[in-house]
Amino acid sequence: MGEQTQVQAKPETQTPPQPQPNSDSTLVSNSPVDLPPNPSNPSKIPIRPQKIRKLSSLPSSKTPQITASSATPASTKSRRKSTPKSSSRVLPQIIKPLSADGEIDNALLHLRSADPLLGSLIDTLPVPQFESHNSPFLALSKSILYQQLAYKAGTSIYTRFVSLCGGEDAVCPDIVLSLSAQQLKQIGVSGRKASYLYDLANKYKNGILCDDALVKMDDKSLFTMLSMVKGIGSWSVHMFMIFSLHWPDVLPVSDLGVRKGVQLLYGLEELPRPSQMEQLCEKWRPYRSAGAWYMWRFVEGKGTPTTAAAAIDAGNVQPLQQIQTGQETQQHQLQLLEPINGIGNLGYLTIFRLK
Repeated sequence: MGEQTQVQAKPETQTPPQPQPNSDSTLVSNSPVDLPPNPSNPSKIPIRPQKIRKLSSLPSSKTPQITASSATPASTKSRRKSTPKSSSRVLPQIIKPLSADGEIDNALLHLRSADPLLGSLIDTLPVPQFESHNSPFLALSKSILYQQLAYKAGTSIYTRFVSLCGGEDAVCPDIVLSLSAQQLKQIGVSGRKASYLYDLANKYKNGILCDDALVKMDDKSLFTMLSMVKGIGSWSVHMFMIFSLHWPDVLPVSDLGVRKGVQLLYGLEELPRPSQMEQLCEKWRPYRSAGAWYMWRFVEGKGTPTTAAAAIDAGNVQPLQQIQTGQETQQHQLQLLEPINGIGNLGYLTIFRLK
């Protein structure tokens, strides 16, 4: 009996370490390869999610930033490129002088359609012609010589001046500067006008002015440059633009003849101010020079050449002093807007023949 109990006890002691549990333990030890990491390894838990988050967040965050930043410059570039193209189509304008072939016909066609009242007036008056082709220096010298003179007196002095210079083609800055004040005085040129001629010639000789540059200047530059010459003011510049350069769109708002013509044309109670002239004659663009020409003719036809610039007589433009005296002259002198030279430029139109 005692031996049997010992034999039975031995198997009982051997049974606790059973082989099956050992085989199961091997399976359990291999399972972490496929299963999520064991909580006993905390280092593997934050690493994988952080890497996944970084990889997933980078594309999503960078993608909209790239598209937004790349879209904005593209749109601005396209806008910048499109703006000059549209403006470049508007800026270039071909301005032909009224002396060019067909420009008078174009001017009359436009004025008739734009202003019926002026169109009716055009039908009753001759067609304007702009045929003066004198050089700018000669034209400006003429304007100085004719100031405040009757047509006949101005023509007489101008003829002697041209003869003294050796002919119209010979009139140039060097020749004018070679003439003494005494020589000019002998042909009827006053000392003040002589100083004006010398100032004009000196500005040409010093390179401040030249014929080629004057022809190519815009209106603002032309006003600035010519106003530096003694004896030349804004009204004279307007007349120079119309009758020497033949610019088509010049409105001499300070000329009383043009203002009086506008008053008569539209039946105004009062003489329009220069600021009102711009508004009233806006429809004449781009041929306001031709419109101004008809205003001078219109005033002449009414028999009231009340202009501080000139009156038209038998195709020639006559200065104010030849036709007006007393209170009427004083009134027009007060209304003349020539801020630099006062009434020093009266008679400029006596140079030109209006046909």
